[in-house]
Amino acid sequence: MYRTVRNLHCFNSSLFALQRCAAVRNTGSTPQTPLRMASSESYRIERDTFGELKVPSDKYYGAQTVRSTMNFKIGGVTERMPIQVIKAFGILKRAAAEVNKDYGLDPKIAEAIVKAADEVSAGKLDDHFPLVVWQTGSGTQTNMNVNEVISNRAIEILGGKLGSKDPVHPNDHVNKSQSSNDTFPTAMHIAAAKEVHEVLLPGLLELHDALAAKAEQFKDIIKIGRTHTQDAVPLSLGQEFGGYVQQVKYSIERVKAAMPRVYELAAGGTAVGTGLNTRIGFAEKVADKVSALTGLPFVTAVNKFEALAAHDALVELSGALNTVAVSMMKIANDIRFLGSGPRSGLGELILPENEPGSSIMPGKVNPTQCEAMTMVAAQIMGNHVAVTVGGSNGHFELNVFKPMIIKNVLNSARLLGDASVSFTKNCVVGIEANTERINKLMNESLMLVTALNPHIGYDKAATIAKTAHKEGSTLKATAIKLGYLTEEQFEQWVRPQDMLGPK
Repeated sequence: MYRTVRNLHCFNSSLFALQRCAAVRNTGSTPQTPLRMASSESYRIERDTFGELKVPSDKYYGAQTVRSTMNFKIGGVTERMPIQVIKAFGILKRAAAEVNKDYGLDPKIAEAIVKAADEVSAGKLDDHFPLVVWQTGSGTQTNMNVNEVISNRAIEILGGKLGSKDPVHPNDHVNKSQSSNDTFPTAMHIAAAKEVHEVLLPGLLELHDALAAKAEQFKDIIKIGRTHTQDAVPLSLGQEFGGYVQQVKYSIERVKAAMPRVYELAAGGTAVGTGLNTRIGFAEKVADKVSALTGLPFVTAVNKFEALAAHDALVELSGALNTVAVSMMKIANDIRFLGSGPRSGLGELILPENEPGSSIMPGKVNPTQCEAMTMVAAQIMGNHVAVTVGGSNGHFELNVFKPMIIKNVLNSARLLGDASVSFTKNCVVGIEANTERINKLMNESLMLVTALNPHIGYDKAATIAKTAHKEGSTLKATAIKLGYLTEEQFEQWVRPQDMLGPK
């Protein structure tokens, strides 16, 4: 085997030398020095416990990453592990290296790992993480992808040879006191918490404030209410929007309420939760380091067995996101229906006109932001089903749906955050009230008759409404015709502005 590999090296070296000479002859220039350390061949040979594999010479990952790309050709680039998870791993590996240095890891090795890990968390090495979500359910291949990248980059920093595992070994040094079974769930929680704080909550807050401003702007506009999609008693447009404001307020509170469990980190549990091959205090120190690096209140998990075997914290967070999606579906649907028309619908709201709405109907404009939001809501509901199934399948000491769970949680958080910002900027802030249409519909409503209940009783009031509808008459004319009250009494008792709250 060694002779075969050696001969292969010699052949490729000769071929590459011929290619370089040809290039020099064709261009009349000398070959440039590579920007980064790499083999003179198009690949190098690395080894894992299954044997040797060719690794692209311009990549920092190693044999285990290559083997995973061979075994899991599922979905392609669109199904790669979310980059938020990779960056979270960078944070974790830095924290672990700093703590391991306290426990005796060579400071030079630790510092090189820290520098490489920082490049990972900063997104400088994104091209070196090719693995898809659909791999082992513990995320082992992605943990090793990170270990290999950091190992080789650290080796390069220290002047060594890529693929040599010397002086920085991906398992013995980068993965020291760790297991995929505790590092991957730790990265899951770090990634989820950062996405919630950096994308989701800011987006929801922006939407909340915009809706609150509209509720205040519309507080004096009285309109007809609707229940069962049928005419009901009046309310103000501000009150109607106030309901949306409260929904978003509760959405923010629901997400925040789920976060304390997400802040618990599995690091230190290693393979099954016992902490084998770690040191006393390692788990707590890693959590403290991660908290300091992220500015978020991470702590070590109270029970590492639960942290590895179950992902109830992320199922809970996904459930909160699912509830947020339910609220967004209601709000967006209401707004698009209230803005339907412009002449043959409800037409109570005038929505911003952002783009042409039809390729065949000139002048048509559609409520596209509402449609985008409702599609996002539907996707989040589907994501939550997948997370629920994955979370319910933690068997014995390890849940093996980890990559799928975090993919969907991150997707839900990102979509809701981005959609909230888009919906706010391109729809909510530009909504106007069509007061002429609102007044017309309110004055024609038969349900204003409800104000007469305390004065003439439910049955007589119902007779007025049904007769007026049948004869196409007004409530006032019908009430006077039936002899139930005078014009003065009707004017005194049926006042929409007096029907907006308790007496």
